[in-house]
Amino acid sequence: MGTQYPAEPVTLSQNNTVQEVHHLLDQPEIIARREQTLTDHGFIADYILPGRYEAVGGAIVYETGGETIFPTGSPERVAPGGEYPLTSFNNGALATARTVKWGQDAYVTDEAIKRQRLQPVDRGLRKLANGMIRHIDSVALGLIGSAVKTTFKASGAWSDIERAVEDILVKTAQREQDLIGEGFDFQTVLLTPVQHAQLTAWLINSDKLPREAGNPQFTGVVSGYLDKDWVKSKYLPFNDPMILDRNFLGGMADEDLGSPGYVRSAEGVGVETKVIRDDDNDRYRLRARRVTVPVVMEPLAGFTITDTGLAA
Repeated sequence: MGTQYPAEPVTLSQNNTVQEVHHLLDQPEIIARREQTLTDHGFIADYILPGRYEAVGGAIVYETGGETIFPTGSPERVAPGGEYPLTSFNNGALATARTVKWGQDAYVTDEAIKRQRLQPVDRGLRKLANGMIRHIDSVALGLIGSAVKTTFKASGAWSDIERAVEDILVKTAQREQDLIGEGFDFQTVLLTPVQHAQLTAWLINSDKLPREAGNPQFTGVVSGYLDKDWVKSKYLPFNDPMILDRNFLGGMADEDLGSPGYVRSAEGVGVETKVIRDDDNDRYRLRARRVTVPVVMEPLAGFTITDTGLAA
């Protein structure tokens, strides 16, 4: 007999046969990859809070505030054979955050698969992804909004890009100067979608952007303007523009429960998926969950600018 090779793996396509769709639903890794694709660039929480922590026993203990990138004191001249000066590091207050298991299910019937092939599966996964993104982002952004207390009043209502840029640059420089020992670098501007659109429109109309590559008029994205990240979220619980050093702000602590049948992304964080066959009712139960908690470790790594006059 000749060498036997396994069949080619089934790919996700609306042209899959009914049998292939049922086979896909029996492959948890494929479903997990599909759900991960839908959520990869969706969570603003994972971007604003880039730290990755593992919660053990349902909680994470962390230090909040007090940490700087500099040691106490300064380097000193050391004589030949002399002692080096010893420095100390400031530690913040200890805090604890407990993880929460957030999840949701969706049904896909055999009849829907027969009549629409992969479409109801794809639609179910997308809805679960959208619901997870909306909830996790709302929780994380709510925490950030309550933790970041520092505010600056705008010099006047922002009526054009010049006034907005001046306030952002001046307030950022002022805050970095006030916290010079902390070493913050406020590079991220967090806005509502309407505010982001308004500033983008001002930039386009101001003729202050490159005419070819990187022009938001063609890309729809303000990328790297003033060496800052301009990001937006429709789940912001506050209306004032927020300027952040996201590298210091905090992170997301995910917990691996080790439950059988669940698959998560290769990075070990994010949404877990599971497909449960319900033979009694001729349907599948699609499940998405995330066991996580957002953590703000440094509340000083952000500030808001009030009274800008921008629409919410």
